[in-house]
Amino acid sequence: MEEMVEQVELLLEQDDKNQLQEYLNNLNISDVESLIDELPEHGAKFIETLNINRAVNVFRILDFPTQERIIKKLPGKKIGELINELPPDDRTALFAELHGDAVKTLILHLSPADRKEALVLLGYEEDSVGRLMTPDYVAVRRSWDVNRVLSHIRRYGKNSETIDVIYVIDSSGALLDDIRIRDILLVDPETKVSELMDGRSISLSANDPQEEAINIFRMNNRTALPVVDSENILLGIVTVDDILWVANEEYTEDIQKIGGTEALDEPYLDINLFRLVKKRVGWLVILFLGEMLTATAMGFFEHSIEKAVVLALFIPLIISSGGNSGSQASTLIIQAMALGEVTMADWWRVMRREIISGLMLGITLGIIGFLRIGAFSLFSDMYGPHWVLVGLTICFSLVGVVLWGSLAGSMLPLLLKKLGADPATSSAPFVATLVDVTGLIIYFSVALLFMKGVLL
Repeated sequence: MEEMVEQVELLLEQDDKNQLQEYLNNLNISDVESLIDELPEHGAKFIETLNINRAVNVFRILDFPTQERIIKKLPGKKIGELINELPPDDRTALFAELHGDAVKTLILHLSPADRKEALVLLGYEEDSVGRLMTPDYVAVRRSWDVNRVLSHIRRYGKNSETIDVIYVIDSSGALLDDIRIRDILLVDPETKVSELMDGRSISLSANDPQEEAINIFRMNNRTALPVVDSENILLGIVTVDDILWVANEEYTEDIQKIGGTEALDEPYLDINLFRLVKKRVGWLVILFLGEMLTATAMGFFEHSIEKAVVLALFIPLIISSGGNSGSQASTLIIQAMALGEVTMADWWRVMRREIISGLMLGITLGIIGFLRIGAFSLFSDMYGPHWVLVGLTICFSLVGVVLWGSLAGSMLPLLLKKLGADPATSSAPFVATLVDVTGLIIYFSVALLFMKGVLL
């Protein structure tokens, strides 16, 4: 990579456009993308220098902030070529991110047909399948034979997003079936399309959430899926490359939310510092106010702490154990929901598993806690003559707190999903804060049970 950057810098210094064009056109698309990352100030020049097909292929794999910077620096003629040659789904994704005035300007570069298509695609909700689809596909009729299908593919396949799958429609445009290209190539040319149909096509609705499309692609091993409206009219197709991009964005967003921050809509190093603080401060304030309830809970048990100061020594141990178990459960369930492994219908199975696993984890930590107190009591009187009661308090408190943490962490994502919220917002810090407060109540309630009349 370093050698490639040095070579390009030399060509830029020499201002030899022809040699630079030849060099860039011979690189892999991913190498040109890496060059733009390494030399961002020359990104627009690289796109302008490449032939249009390669420029489009490079531009479509860049992240949005880079695309926006390049668009601002490109001359109008090159912008027009680039926008017109971009696949409709990539063009829609770009328009969806840009400000309204910029979109209006770019749409003027499109042909009337492409302009109408872009406006139709932008009419779908932001996170819907309709925003991902492209109307560039090959459709055939069930009465055609393979000879006619192949002739149709030769004529129109070049402009299609993919010809791996051919779609069968009726006279009204309704989807009847899909046929893999290999099935067409391996049969007699006189075979009718109707003979190849098996009625097992899988389609997406244009208004479906994009997350649902990710799960359908994952479960069905397809490179493309048709998109239909409420009357089963074929509107377009969604290809797996777009789904992989969305899946990566969803994963990144969920990880950021699990960390207790709003999702970033730009790369970390590109986002304005004040916007970064703004996205983090909201959650921190909420979590801070939540943690203040911990002090309130401790104040409620102040007299118990005064009588048995030894209890205060284990407060960090209790609340951290509960928070950790809750964070673990929350992260596991959010991931399982994102992968489609767990749905709302599975709530009882999840609860049952977490009750059992929470008890096992709590008993494990409780035994370790009791043994630790017992071991220290052999060599010191740190826990006094009633160390057994202290040990039992810690042991049973850990069982209760870890069990409660596991249940809270696993059920909150499902509850939020039921209420229509994003499960990722039941983030690890949020669960930990909740369990911190309730964990103290469990701890001192168990202490009163074991120590009332002795230390309390």
